[in-house]
Amino acid sequence: MRVLVGGGTGFVGGALTQLLRSRGHEVTHVSRHQGPGRISWDKLSRSGLPPCDAAVNLAGENVLNPFRRWDEAFRKVVVASRVETTKTLAKAIAEAEQPPRVWVLVTGVGYYRPSPTAEYTEESPGGDFDFFSRLVSAWEAAAKVPGDATRQVVVRSGVVLGKGGGAVSQMLWPFRLGLGGPVGSGQQPFPWVHVRDAAGLVCHALETEAVDGVLNGVSPASPATSNADFARELGRALGRPALLPLPGWGVRAVFGAERAIMLLEGQRVVPRWALASGYRFVYHDLPSALREVVS
Repeated sequence: MRVLVGGGTGFVGGALTQLLRSRGHEVTHVSRHQGPGRISWDKLSRSGLPPCDAAVNLAGENVLNPFRRWDEAFRKVVVASRVETTKTLAKAIAEAEQPPRVWVLVTGVGYYRPSPTAEYTEESPGGDFDFFSRLVSAWEAAAKVPGDATRQVVVRSGVVLGKGGGAVSQMLWPFRLGLGGPVGSGQQPFPWVHVRDAAGLVCHALETEAVDGVLNGVSPASPATSNADFARELGRALGRPALLPLPGWGVRAVFGAERAIMLLEGQRVVPRWALASGYRFVYHDLPSALREVVS
């Protein structure tokens, strides 16, 4: 299968590219600049979709970049990197003489309202109560392609854990120094998925004709995981204590009130349709996932 991947050079994109190629698929990236094995977003917009059997979009600016001030200019970058790239791919798919058989968009569980108690499946409502829920709604709406020539799948990903990137890469040094701990109260749900399963779910969606609609891209153990559980298990994997909480006011001071919601609150998300569709998770439990991350 010839697969076109937007954001293919990122953390999840790299894992997906490696997995697809190991399974005999041909991968072309869409990125800012033209080059071997990749086309630019500008060329895609001007010249249309190159011949492909499947398309994926993983593109998106890192929302929790601590070096970027959360202001209106950065909000626009965050939105454009997700919604506008998705619109570009969806338009190219809709206008293609031979559209791809399947189109997969990876968004986030920020679609669902943060809650310490509510449990969300793929059928749960969401999407209109804060910046991030509205962003995911606009992002997913931008992906819709008319007609039924192309099977359409959305994977709502949790926090991606993996070696050499993702959320854990920013946390390792404080935890290695024994300065890690829960964020805020620590009681907020922590929806997570290992990068191998984030890539695996996308590959599963591409290869499985029966899969369409929404899949929650979180581990089966995710609904039972709190932020305090994550901190404790990361400390245990590193052989370090994890007893120093990061207070909510500190999180808000660094990231701003809107971004702090992503760290101080959380969603209890269940991968009901991912499991029902036959996907077998590589990492079912947090301790084994984190041992792989820090190994």
